[in-house]
Amino acid sequence: MPSPPSSASDITVLLQELRAGAPDAAEQLAARVYDELHRIAEGAMRRERPGHTLQPTLLVSEAFLRLVGERDTAWQNRAHFFAIASQTIRRILVDHARARQRVKRDFGMRVTLDESVAEQPERSLDLLALDEALSRLESAAPRQARIVELRYFGGLEIDETAEALDISAATVKRDWTFARAFLLRELQSGS
Repeated sequence: MPSPPSSASDITVLLQELRAGAPDAAEQLAARVYDELHRIAEGAMRRERPGHTLQPTLLVSEAFLRLVGERDTAWQNRAHFFAIASQTIRRILVDHARARQRVKRDFGMRVTLDESVAEQPERSLDLLALDEALSRLESAAPRQARIVELRYFGGLEIDETAEALDISAATVKRDWTFARAFLLRELQSGS
């Protein structure tokens, strides 16, 4: 059953009600944002290795549960919600990759990082290596790191990213170019 149409103001009101503890706010919010969260999750999963054990529906469920559990978050609007959702999806995927790596290590299997993303575009990125590189980017350039989260993990377009961060589309384009170059360099150097 498709979600009811949602306007930015409807979602903002529901987020405020959720924070205030309204009993049915989470259920109404889920109905309004499910399709968009599922689209974000599907986009994130397309970038994962084939045979990944997480499915988009499970990823959406886990992300939504974490988001509605954030009672201390001062939700500003729909864009802010989806920005945090993108970050949450990134964390879930990274946690899952770490757990998988621990299992492989515990069973004596060797886990290696991809040699070069640029030379082998058909191979999926090593999510842990990307997360480490993204953390280094975040230390050097926090806004550019947020743009990567929104675009890569959240699947947001340039204009949507600009709205979520309250910056111009031109700034998003410049920062996106810088961030991709930074991450590619970090991933290729293996540092």
